[in-house]
Amino acid sequence: MPDDESPPVFTPKNYKETFEKRTVTSQFADPCEEASKASMSCLNRHDYDRDKCLDFFQAYRDCKKAWMEQRKADRRAGKY
Repeated sequence: MPDDESPPVFTPKNYKETFEKRTVTSQFADPCEEASKASMSCLNRHDYDRDKCLDFFQAYRDCKKAWMEQRKADRRAGKY
């Protein structure tokens, strides 16, 4: 991966706000949407060569993991 293209660090948005801001009622809201779009953008730039975008994929997985941990902690605490 070229030096000028390092993947940003993504943190999940507050999932409660993400769900509440949606105008359409749906169970599908992704606080890691920004990381997902960055991964797809990387694939588009590199003609779908996955090896060049591994850091972006890892950033997305890390974001999703943090989001799920946040949701689990909130459920345990009775917040949601």
